[in-house]
Amino acid sequence: MNNLQHHGYQFDFEDELGSKMVMNVGPSHPSTHGTLRLVIELDGETILSTEPEIGFLHTGFEKLGEHHSYNQFITVTDRMNYISPLNNNIGFAIAVEDLLGIEIPKRAQIIRVIMAELSRIADHILCVGLQGMDLGAFSVFLWTFVEREKLYDIFEAVTGARLTTSYTRVGGLAFDVPDDFKERVDKVLKTIETCIAEIETMLTGNRIFIDRCQGIAVLSKQDAINYGVTGPMLRASGVSYDIRKIRPYSSYEDFEFLVPTETAGDSFARYLVRMEEMRQSVRIIKQALNNLPDGEINYFDKKKILPDKDLVYNNMEALIHHFKVVMPGDLHGIHPPVGEVYSSTEVPNGELGFHIVSDGKSSPYRLRVRPPSLINYQCFNEVSRGHLIADIPAILSTFNVIAGELDR
Repeated sequence: MNNLQHHGYQFDFEDELGSKMVMNVGPSHPSTHGTLRLVIELDGETILSTEPEIGFLHTGFEKLGEHHSYNQFITVTDRMNYISPLNNNIGFAIAVEDLLGIEIPKRAQIIRVIMAELSRIADHILCVGLQGMDLGAFSVFLWTFVEREKLYDIFEAVTGARLTTSYTRVGGLAFDVPDDFKERVDKVLKTIETCIAEIETMLTGNRIFIDRCQGIAVLSKQDAINYGVTGPMLRASGVSYDIRKIRPYSSYEDFEFLVPTETAGDSFARYLVRMEEMRQSVRIIKQALNNLPDGEINYFDKKKILPDKDLVYNNMEALIHHFKVVMPGDLHGIHPPVGEVYSSTEVPNGELGFHIVSDGKSSPYRLRVRPPSLINYQCFNEVSRGHLIADIPAILSTFNVIAGELDR
């Protein structure tokens, strides 16, 4: 028996002819979509085992959270998943609000829903486009990129930024939406619905796409549950679990929408789930736009929220207030009661959870994150075993792993 140890990975070979081999996919391979590395043991072109390496973005998000004030950490959540940062902003703000025991105004809740669902579409549509690109359908990728840019125009109009938005605040939002918000969103939703239909025409009945995805990387219902998989991957395996339904937050209980599921659990099923989820997001956004109430966008207690930016720039007392709320320290910042909370939201890849332990100071005593990409990635070896090396792009693209979420 010959042993090979490669960067901590131990493989045992019993093949004297040398048909078995170990190879890397990534961290710079196009199909990894980020700084991911797979160490794969092959028998010819058949995958025997895979050791996924969780990435190289060692940014220490959780430890940063223990040294930042609660509002300062909002900017860090953008960097965890830079494909749908708004969902991260909202998830963390809700977790701190749960810790404080406060409820933000209805208008702010509905705006959060709209922005979260727009961000979900931006994430899903790019994921589907990249899946098509990895399998040779480059036109689909270009179509989806155009639609994502239109969504980014809306994000920029609302938040002032296209990617790292830092839009939420503990207790509300940084800004209200512009006056033409409804008209702009309605216009983009029409083109997105058209794009979704065109993608289905191009891919859903495409013989090559079907052959490359059906029966590939099958994750059974029981295995999905055992691995703790959430999001489209779990729902593609037949489990109708969506936190927006199970534990509604931000007024999701007021909206009518379905939780799409498939039973095959393969790469094609995960594609189908994301396609239908985009349609359900459009449905939610239309309801929210038609029922967006007037009113405040921040909690009434001024000691728990940041002052309006216009005031900060023109009023000395507001500037002092801003620094008092945002800075960490015994005399500054927001001081939640001593205790702990686990709060989770449904982001595009699944359950995003924040476990915050408070000792009554302006920074968390402990902060731990449950990022869906990290949890979902654990089953990669299970679903890839027995497939061909050429199937790796068809598998990775439906996992939609974002390297920033793998940080540990």
